[in-house]
Amino acid sequence: MADFALRAAYYLNLPAKGPVPLPKITQRWTVPRDVFIFKKSQENYERVTCRRLIQIQDGHPDVVRRWLGFVKKHVWYGVGMKADVFEWEGEDVVKRMDEDEEAVRVGMEKVDWELFGRRKGLESEEEVGKLLAQQGFAGAPKTEKAEQPT
Repeated sequence: MADFALRAAYYLNLPAKGPVPLPKITQRWTVPRDVFIFKKSQENYERVTCRRLIQIQDGHPDVVRRWLGFVKKHVWYGVGMKADVFEWEGEDVVKRMDEDEEAVRVGMEKVDWELFGRRKGLESEEEVGKLLAQQGFAGAPKTEKAEQPT
């Protein structure tokens, strides 16, 4: 699987290092075969986990995400993967975060909290008209209520 991941990185022009073999993890269990007087007859089980490290350095974040998605999609049965993604930001990251916070705050002020958590249905035509006339339904045409002949 490590070879497959490296080949996929090569064809996406990602600078890859590895696979670096990491220490094996060995887990052992001893289970009695039967109960009571048959305790001396036991069975041993062992699971050995082989791990490999692959590093992608200086790859474009979108290409790295695409590579991770491709490798996760085609992973073999019984193979587990973990990805730690680190991205570098410029010096103006705090300024951009403040701008994003201000945009979210302005967006939250525009939200109409009157219908939040509403459980009852719309019971009359006037309520439906009021709901459609609100800012959230900006694409809906705003028409005056026509008089219906009785």
